[in-house]
Amino acid sequence: MIRINQLKLPVTHKKEDIPAKLAKTLKIPQNRIRSWKVVKQSIDARKKDQILFIYTIDVEIENQQQLIKKLKNPQITLTKEDSYRFPSAGDIPLSTPPVIAGSGPAGLFCGLMLAEAGYCPIILERGEDVDSRQKKVTRFWLEGILDQHSNVQFGEGGAGTFSDGKLNTLVKDPLNRNKKVLEILVEHGADPEILYINKPHIGTDVLSRIVKNIRKHITDLGGSVIFHAQVTDLEIEAGRLRGVIINHKQHIPAETFVLAVGHSARDTFSMLLGRGVPMKPKPFAVGLRIQHPQSMINEAQYGQNQSYQKNTLWQLLGPASYKLTWQTSQKRGIYSFCMCPGGYVVNASSEPGRLAVNGMSNHDRGGKNANSALIVTITPEDFPGDSPLAGVEYQRNLEKTAYEYGHGNIPIQLYGDFKEGHESRGYGEVMPEFKGDVRFANLKEMLPDYLSQSIIEGVEQFERIICGFSRYDAILAGIESRTSSPVKICRDDRFESEIKGLFPCGEGAGYAGGITSAAMDGIKIAEEIARRYHLVTVHAQCHLGNT
Repeated sequence: MIRINQLKLPVTHKKEDIPAKLAKTLKIPQNRIRSWKVVKQSIDARKKDQILFIYTIDVEIENQQQLIKKLKNPQITLTKEDSYRFPSAGDIPLSTPPVIAGSGPAGLFCGLMLAEAGYCPIILERGEDVDSRQKKVTRFWLEGILDQHSNVQFGEGGAGTFSDGKLNTLVKDPLNRNKKVLEILVEHGADPEILYINKPHIGTDVLSRIVKNIRKHITDLGGSVIFHAQVTDLEIEAGRLRGVIINHKQHIPAETFVLAVGHSARDTFSMLLGRGVPMKPKPFAVGLRIQHPQSMINEAQYGQNQSYQKNTLWQLLGPASYKLTWQTSQKRGIYSFCMCPGGYVVNASSEPGRLAVNGMSNHDRGGKNANSALIVTITPEDFPGDSPLAGVEYQRNLEKTAYEYGHGNIPIQLYGDFKEGHESRGYGEVMPEFKGDVRFANLKEMLPDYLSQSIIEGVEQFERIICGFSRYDAILAGIESRTSSPVKICRDDRFESEIKGLFPCGEGAGYAGGITSAAMDGIKIAEEIARRYHLVTVHAQCHLGNT
């Protein structure tokens, strides 16, 4: 295959324009092109009066090497398509199926890979299936009735189900795990464009269908997914795992246990610490969500291009996003996180008497506002004490204060009032987009001074990049406290805890930071189990609780 990089086309081009552009670039007749495939598509909006799509495209023709030598173009090279390969089964006999705690991306993808390899995994999920979960979440947003085991954080699909569903990752990927994750998502219902667009996303509405399809695939292959099944204890003998206890009563034998519980499983972290599982506190970030009109972000990022009507341009390019960072005078980083174009700020609480927020959008990103977390780096030096769970306590304290300031609702404030330090009395031109009830409060007073000052400094700096970012009526909401896990559950270079048979995995264990990286970590753990073991007995529990 020939790979062409930096192929530029106007945003108004049609798919049928691409072969002609390829032929012109290669200086050959179009009929010599056997096939072509888009590898990557991104937007170049540096020149607002000439916005372009930039492509990387693989092309198949005859006599490829001769043509490359003739063209002498550094943007045209030979390439071969490397595919992902799952390892062959190992030599150690495994008499019980692998058990996985958590059905978020890490757990689901680990389970799927093991199921496809014949290991018949058992996935335990403390929450509900995604359909039941959505009903509980909707009821919580409308009536404030919280189910501690089925909410925005817990349940089938994990916390990422109620998010923007971003699929970009900075993880290095020489073994094509990232590509495999995207291919699996497409096989189970995602738009094929996620395979090549520069900043792919799925959206809550589509992601909920995909996780159901993955679950069905796992169970069709002989695996089990059991809901309402919280891991409440471990059976450990002489430093080796023997089994897990669910719901304080039911024992499941387990020689291999993948711990993929997510970043909000605080009670599970406490249980693990009590059982002597090595862990340590890790840095994370906290802050507030900010809402601006999506049209303002579009104009800042795309400009007011005179070549097209504004709405036509925005339709072609989609709602604009942004990524902003700044080092404050206090030497803390502040940055935008989980930016949701056309999305909503949602009540993402999972504990009574505490409140946390997150951002969410559907696939079409059709909401009228853009929102993003503005989060400030926090280190273990900020935590109250030196326990491995001191970061959890730090989060809980902030969430308790947020709950109190909002009287159980999401506490909000206009940015100008936040900067001046007084409670807002009403909205400006920015009209809110929330899931869950809200209440005006003084967020500056609610936060530690180093957080509020860092946020103000960051917003004022971001104004230099996006005009209107510091507008008085931008809407702030808090607290954004679940950006990543506050603990790292230690594992060795073969991904195993000191407790043999226990494999910490994904975002909750401190080894991922989003849907894609968590799924990749789940695949990584599945590979390690497969390299070591072969399943010799299909245990009766393999079919227990299939749904």
